[in-house]
Amino acid sequence: MNSKGFIFDLDGVIVDTAHFHFRAWKKTANELGFNLTEELNEKLKGVSRIDSLQKILDWANVSITQEQFDKLTYDKNEDYLAYVRQMTKEDVLPGVAAFVENLRNWGYPIALGSASKNAKHILERVGLINRFEAIVDGNCVTKAKPDPEVFLNAAELLHVNPEDCVVFEDSLAGIQAANVANMVSIGIGDPSILSEADYCFKDFTEINTNFLSKLVGKTLTNNI
Repeated sequence: MNSKGFIFDLDGVIVDTAHFHFRAWKKTANELGFNLTEELNEKLKGVSRIDSLQKILDWANVSITQEQFDKLTYDKNEDYLAYVRQMTKEDVLPGVAAFVENLRNWGYPIALGSASKNAKHILERVGLINRFEAIVDGNCVTKAKPDPEVFLNAAELLHVNPEDCVVFEDSLAGIQAANVANMVSIGIGDPSILSEADYCFKDFTEINTNFLSKLVGKTLTNNI
């Protein structure tokens, strides 16, 4: 077993695709005669596509056939992918690339733990696909966050005990999943939304080497 492992969510942590999802889901909701607000959209972060549509249907108090359901999830993904196809390395969030590179230089294994079924494609678009030892995405799991399945699978692939894993998340559901898995949860974003996280930072530029040294119980000399 490795001593420590680091697991990253994708949307809102490595890249800012959250606004792509919001635009696509808002369009879907409009088709159902429902206005999806930014506040409600927060509850869709870290949630699978199927569960997200079900939430919107519940909010809108609308019932549809399975055929209509399948078409809406397909169309939403196509709208989302149209945005993704325009992504470049410039879409990686501040401090992420340097942070990941330092973790690799220190010898820590890194995994992706995301509900997105487009995770590999996005990582390829932004040039980070080869930085991860393991990728667990929406194609690999059956249970959505806050169920810890995605993070537990990632820990297993990294050969790290769950309690020795550190998770970076921007959603409450993701933080809760990390906590259930007995992992260290670090929120990236608004501390009022991510209040259940063990630690919270605005972005990766705020996470310094001293903090990480205390986290892993070892003096780290590189500067982030």
